[in-house]
Amino acid sequence: MNTALQIALKDLRVAGRTRDTLMSTAFFAALVLLVLGLALGGGERTPTETAATAAGAVWTALALAAAIGAQRAFAQEAEAGALEQLTLYPGPHGAVYLGKLLGVLGPLLLVSALVLPMGLILFGAAGAGHAVPWGALALTTLLGVCGFAAGTTFYGSITVNLRAREALLPALAFPILVPAVIASVKATTLLLQTGWSAEVATWLGFLAAFDLGTVILATLLFPFALEA
Repeated sequence: MNTALQIALKDLRVAGRTRDTLMSTAFFAALVLLVLGLALGGGERTPTETAATAAGAVWTALALAAAIGAQRAFAQEAEAGALEQLTLYPGPHGAVYLGKLLGVLGPLLLVSALVLPMGLILFGAAGAGHAVPWGALALTTLLGVCGFAAGTTFYGSITVNLRAREALLPALAFPILVPAVIASVKATTLLLQTGWSAEVATWLGFLAAFDLGTVILATLLFPFALEA
């Protein structure tokens, strides 16, 4: 864990100084929301349709933003020729993955804090019929973003040395992230429609299990990904 924290702090310091990853991810997510808002925002909709549309747009933007952020997770070392030195950190190679995951997760959570309220307001789902359960939505966003970051960071390590990594990373990661996308959209839609319920708790439990399983599996497989 000490190795993971050191790598995460290093990545967060770099992200804080340059802000290129944070700004590009936030701009891309906002652009996706704007395009979807212009395409889907017209016409009269029932509260149920409004909630489903807003949830789908928000999580589409966050999924694409996760892919953009994960592309830079290992690209910094690859561009500087320091990727091999990264693997020489003391401790198991799985700690490198956990450190990179935490480094991706920090900026992505900041982007999520902007995208979620922006998407709900843009699609008219904020306060449509009842008070928005922001606490439950924050928990859903945290679990969903963790799942996205876990999957895209792992595949970022596989594609970092490939010439077409910008295209291959989403193509490889998104099929694995389908369960997280479905659970996140379903939970968000239900929270916007009816608030907290047993069905929401079930979806969040599934999402938490997906996150935990993905992190464990990616940590165990990460050394083989580095060798590839």
